[in-house]
Amino acid sequence: MRPAHLALAVLVAAVWGVNFTVIEIGLDHFPPLLFSALRFLAAALPAVFLVGRPKVAFRWIVAVGLVLGVAKFGLLFIGMDQGMPAGLSSLVLQIQAVFTAGIAALALGERPSRTRLLGMAVALAGIAVAAVDEGASGPLGAFALVVAAAACWGASNVLTRRAAPPDALNFMVWVSTVPVLPLLALSLLTEGPSRDLAALRALDWQGAGTVLYVAWITTVFGFGAWGWLLRRHPASTVAPFSLLVPVFGMSSAFLFLGEPVSPLRWCAAALLVGGVALTSLPPRRGRATGPLPSTGSAGGADRTPGAVPARTGRP
Repeated sequence: MRPAHLALAVLVAAVWGVNFTVIEIGLDHFPPLLFSALRFLAAALPAVFLVGRPKVAFRWIVAVGLVLGVAKFGLLFIGMDQGMPAGLSSLVLQIQAVFTAGIAALALGERPSRTRLLGMAVALAGIAVAAVDEGASGPLGAFALVVAAAACWGASNVLTRRAAPPDALNFMVWVSTVPVLPLLALSLLTEGPSRDLAALRALDWQGAGTVLYVAWITTVFGFGAWGWLLRRHPASTVAPFSLLVPVFGMSSAFLFLGEPVSPLRWCAAALLVGGVALTSLPPRRGRATGPLPSTGSAGGADRTPGAVPARTGRP
């Protein structure tokens, strides 16, 4: 890769990593489901008028929108609102690669290699260490919600693989139109109209900035830049940069939120990132394919749709 392209790949990973810190700040201004709805509303408008008509069947847009947008991001935002730290969330979500491989094996008959199975075991060991660390310092229920969000992310990756969108940004913008109304309805039902209205009336520049960041910087810029890189370089060259996301996520949470990084969390990070790296290795010629490319935004960001054979994803 050229130095400028290398810098762009690192920048995108940094944007997705910092996204978790921005979400944490945004949750001080909005209830979690309302915040998630506003994120997708801002990402879809006016971008939906700029990317043209959808390039895949609308049923795939609806399916991915519900699983990724409503389930994955709803669970992630609720989990973080209930006490899951931003840095740890950016790390734990990487287990989506394991869920993706498992769901693909069950739904698509894709057989993981021995190396990939080893990577899945190592990543699961990292999740266990992270659970022990979180159990000693925070609510395990919030931890479980983020793990469930990663599982939904894996399911959305398989759906995206079946959809095979030719344009990652076009697909993500149209997917962003789907969760808005369901998330708003869930917010009204569970968080209450009075809480939602109070948050909107108290909107200030910081709250508006968090919405714009998670919508336009994380989603529109992140997906656009990542797709641009994947059109110019092999997926095996670009995809490993997504492993930097939890590095930036944990570092930004430490710097801006004062979130501590315990020795157990460093151990969990090493196991998770190492396991995901093994899981993401391209298969040998003639072997079945493994993890599917990821979609979404972290935090968490959002990841590369299935038409592009990237092995790792983004928040």
